[in-house]
Amino acid sequence: MDKTQAVAGIGLFAGLGPKELAALAGIAEVRSYAKGQDIFFSGDKALGFFSVASGKVRIYQTSLAGKEHILHVFGPGEVFAEVAVFSGGVYPASAQALEDGDYLFFPRERFRRLLAEDPDLAMNMLGLLAVRLRQLVKKLEDLSLREVPARLAAHLLLLAAESKKRLLSLGLPKGQLAAYLGTIPETLSRVLRRFSDEGLIHLSGNTVEILDPAGLERQAGGGAGAGAGAGAGAGAGAGVGAGGGGMPPAAGRG
Repeated sequence: MDKTQAVAGIGLFAGLGPKELAALAGIAEVRSYAKGQDIFFSGDKALGFFSVASGKVRIYQTSLAGKEHILHVFGPGEVFAEVAVFSGGVYPASAQALEDGDYLFFPRERFRRLLAEDPDLAMNMLGLLAVRLRQLVKKLEDLSLREVPARLAAHLLLLAAESKKRLLSLGLPKGQLAAYLGTIPETLSRVLRRFSDEGLIHLSGNTVEILDPAGLERQAGGGAGAGAGAGAGAGAGAGVGAGGGGMPPAAGRG
């Protein structure tokens, strides 16, 4: 792996010059993890943070009853466990590779020295932490104010906006997606079937084609006459519109 090239592809470091990117590459350590391999556990000493070079990682917590709740799923160019840079202490959640992949690890103390020398990097870091806080607040709103159909509809719209496509991979096994949405696999399957029966989506295995984005927006709470959770849903609908530039035109299934 070309570490400098990999570092340049990390969103956190956008706008930094060649000198700064080279310095970051100089402290980065390449680590490889197999699918299902644990990267760290909640409570482990936080020695640094990671960026995904290839593959996907899930961040999750486990309740006292043994139930897992997925907090985030990150892919190439994204960072995780970055709070460790400031707080030290221990990791507040666990991380596990969802696919075989390569990662860059940035040791905390060496990265902090670079922050002290580079105000632009420090501002990027603060911006990322602000985004993470907004994501957490939004997720808490979704779980407390929205029913499962609204959560799933908003999730599908977000995937479509990010990929600018109507044909989507769910990205996670249904059991893990259910945990991410705060429900159980049986409920998720029922809602997916209902969306399919109502003509909102076409479902084939782990692939979903969005047929009626306006209908999904109503399910997410963005339409007129939405029920409980409409406030949170309207925010999600606005975010989808702004981020994705609108849904792409429908394409027939061959």
